[in-house]
Amino acid sequence: MIFSSTLWGQVPLYYQSINLNLTGDLLKNELSNLIINTHQNLIPYTSSNSVDTWDVVKSSDVFALDTSKVMLVYGYNDNDATVENDRTRAKSLSCHTSSCFGLWNREHVFPKSLASPNLTTFNPGPGTDVHNLRACDYSTNASRSNKKYNIGSGNSGATNQGDWYPGDEWKGDVARIIMYMYLRYPNQCEPTSVGEGTQLHSPNGDMPDIFLEWNSDDPVSGFEEERNNAISTSQGNRNPFIDNPYLATLIWNGPNAENKWNSNVSILSSPTLNPHIYYDHSEKKIHVKSNSSKEIKSISLISLNGVKVGEFDGLSYNANTISKGIYLLKIESKNIMYSKKISVY
Repeated sequence: MIFSSTLWGQVPLYYQSINLNLTGDLLKNELSNLIINTHQNLIPYTSSNSVDTWDVVKSSDVFALDTSKVMLVYGYNDNDATVENDRTRAKSLSCHTSSCFGLWNREHVFPKSLASPNLTTFNPGPGTDVHNLRACDYSTNASRSNKKYNIGSGNSGATNQGDWYPGDEWKGDVARIIMYMYLRYPNQCEPTSVGEGTQLHSPNGDMPDIFLEWNSDDPVSGFEEERNNAISTSQGNRNPFIDNPYLATLIWNGPNAENKWNSNVSILSSPTLNPHIYYDHSEKKIHVKSNSSKEIKSISLISLNGVKVGEFDGLSYNANTISKGIYLLKIESKNIMYSKKISVY
């Protein structure tokens, strides 16, 4: 027997004003307004008189196993002889001189020169937003320079095309920072300015596919979560895509990213589709009926870990092909994605 139900999980208080029934640009605009309006403190890049970005990064990028160190973005090995590969480094080894080999500095994940207009650090503002600043080995930072991001695998480094791959460990972090910067500074930090490749997933072509794929392939780490909390304490606003990567899926489509809110935001009501989902016991099939069935592009069945287990043949699915358990039935139309949780016993 199959039962369908709409289940709402706990959404953090920060997002209580957001209508999670929205998708696409409507959801993007609500989240954009939220992180703009809650960005209460503009932090100076360097200051001897107040908390500056050095201070925040030393708190936000801390290495959990040794709080005297920071994690270095793009780093991957603390045990070889090459300092540029380090994953961690002592907080005290921050770069404040002209000779910085073996020290760390602040990497603009969205490069200053690729924004339009450029990000500047002379005054507190877009160029000093700590959500975009990561502790990074000085030499690695110089090697990355303002190279655009592109596909790759394994450890970080320049690609054959002369672009930059952030590394398997950091590609999701990078994607979620780029998404944040786009929503926080929508007219200045466009993702297509910093990411190479196609934009086939997003309806408006405003989000490169690589960022959506990296967001899905590399789930949020505990380090990212703690970093988001620390920056929120200093600035007031948060990175929504760290709090729930699935928000990116709802806005730009692409592969299903991790949903951290108990499948909450994937269960959408749609007055346009208004689908009726039922199970015919004699046929052993799941059926979907909708007043707008002509608008439906695809119907798929997704396991709770995000794996697609099958596609519907038209508006029906043979339930004999799946195991007992809980699934998400996802219906995609031209303008909306509707999902409903179903239990198969």
